[in-house]
Amino acid sequence: MKFIPNFIFGFILFFGIYFFIRNIKKLKRNIRLGVETKTEGSIQQRWLNVLLIALGQKKMFNRPISAFLHFIVYIGFIVINIEVLEIIIDGIFGTHRFFSPLGRIYGVLIGTFEILALLVFISVIIFWLRRNMLRIKRFMSNEMIGWPKKDANLILYFEILLMGLFIIMNATDVEFQEMNSGNLVSSYVAPLFDGFPKNIIERVAWWLHIIGILIFLNYLFYSKHLHIILAFPNSYYGSLRPKGYLENLPNVTNEIKLMINPNTHLDESGDLSTKFGANDVFDLNRIQLLSAYTCTECGRCTSECPANKTGKRLSPRKIMMDTRDRTEEVGKNIDINGGFFRPDGKQLLGDYITSEEIWACTSCNACVQSCPLSINPMSIILEMRRYLVMEESSAPSELNNMMSNIENNGAPWPYNQMDRLNWNNK
Repeated sequence: MKFIPNFIFGFILFFGIYFFIRNIKKLKRNIRLGVETKTEGSIQQRWLNVLLIALGQKKMFNRPISAFLHFIVYIGFIVINIEVLEIIIDGIFGTHRFFSPLGRIYGVLIGTFEILALLVFISVIIFWLRRNMLRIKRFMSNEMIGWPKKDANLILYFEILLMGLFIIMNATDVEFQEMNSGNLVSSYVAPLFDGFPKNIIERVAWWLHIIGILIFLNYLFYSKHLHIILAFPNSYYGSLRPKGYLENLPNVTNEIKLMINPNTHLDESGDLSTKFGANDVFDLNRIQLLSAYTCTECGRCTSECPANKTGKRLSPRKIMMDTRDRTEEVGKNIDINGGFFRPDGKQLLGDYITSEEIWACTSCNACVQSCPLSINPMSIILEMRRYLVMEESSAPSELNNMMSNIENNGAPWPYNQMDRLNWNNK
């Protein structure tokens, strides 16, 4: 009977980790649906981006208030969860406060955790008020109706619950309170439980805290908060090229080289059978799919988009959300069909993202510049444009006229080359 709680804890821990690993494998498989792409640039610069963008949240501070609150939540949640190590040891071996013999050091650590827990608690409440009471425009867009809003609020409730359980656990731990070290916050909460069975409350809070953490860990796979994990690889694999850089297609380049000089040496990376552009997630590269899963749905990209500001249907945030939703749909299709994708008659372009959205983009890179995680929605838009133009010959009439003029007249305007200097005669 003595070891039954240990076995129960081990069982819960095992299945929590098992489902997390299974979800990570599904995530990896879904990202690998995309086309493999090479990473270019300095490795040192990539690691610097990880430190500055993912860990240091450099780009978040363009909006200082929300950045400060987010930084508190981020650091607090990460640091506080260091205590999970002690909880795991206590749960497996039946100990209580395994690291408490560290004495003063232990008190400093727990005291730091409690202060951070209180700050996280306050910050999360402010976040909830901003999202639900202040009615900030970027949180009220059409793409945020339904599950996206519920998901954002659900994670806030999770964090409030976990921080609250942590403080209650410490406040009702009689032995810990008697140490009078590290209980900087819980000492003020402890009197609220006078007259109640503190030992029972402490055990209940302890169990709910670790179970909540495991549930939270597995919930990430279904949430926009997956960026907690994916921000690091996405920052590492993000493009180091200038914002306005447009990559040439090797097969198109080869065709042009052959037209200019039939004896030219061709780039072997060019494949004439390759589809131009992208109409589904299979045609996008793996970094683009990784970015779709990394998207925080914060809406900074959409709030800075000039096309969106003028009333166009384009929302860069929706582009990333649609890409992720389609990838998820394909992943479920593979799960249902025993590891193989069965054509479902759907595609990203048309069923999720309309051509109207694609052509509304001005290619200004405002969305890329404003994203706190250096996600590039414009790269997906351009690939879909390529597909429409080069595969389906489907483009706005204005663009078709321009391309015809360039082909026939060497300029975007409908004037014969011989008439270009007629203005000089006037």
